[in-house]
Amino acid sequence: MRSINTQARTAGKSLLCTTLMVGGTALIMAACSSAPPLPKVYTQDRLPQAVMVPAGNTVALETRATGILNYECKPTATGPYGWVLVSPQANLLDRTGKDVVAYSGPPATFKHVDGSSVIGTQIAVAPNGEYTLPLQLSTAQSTGSGALQGISYIQRVNTKGGIEKTKPCAALNTGEKLTLPYQADYIFWRQG
Repeated sequence: MRSINTQARTAGKSLLCTTLMVGGTALIMAACSSAPPLPKVYTQDRLPQAVMVPAGNTVALETRATGILNYECKPTATGPYGWVLVSPQANLLDRTGKDVVAYSGPPATFKHVDGSSVIGTQIAVAPNGEYTLPLQLSTAQSTGSGALQGISYIQRVNTKGGIEKTKPCAALNTGEKLTLPYQADYIFWRQG
């Protein structure tokens, strides 16, 4: 008798678990189907006006860069001496994590793996913290056919690092070099 009761209880528990799982799954699926669609990955909503891309342009390529910025201590146009950017070097990954663009300069040159390229000319910046590169908006001139063909603007957003404020630059160390790591998202825009 005990084995029949044990079997009945086990079967009852199994049926209850199955019923709860099926019912719970159905509730979750119903809730998900009525949920609003996920927001776009990229939006300009929280950017300063100065670095927003004008209306009439759409995102053509979103990338994340990890790289270095090479500086040299020299006289500047805005003061006696300062760390002046000599060359950037970064690899830009697309949203799938694939390495798709190489960034170098000057001038700021973005070369896609398909052979197309863009040269950016800065038109606006906005601060993003004392030790972080400013946000940036550049116009673009593209060459070649491919992913970067017809790019109109390049935005640099979500910047981290890349600025030195603690190491002095003066006449005594003119010509000294400095390399700093940085990260940023580069968003490529196309008219239309």
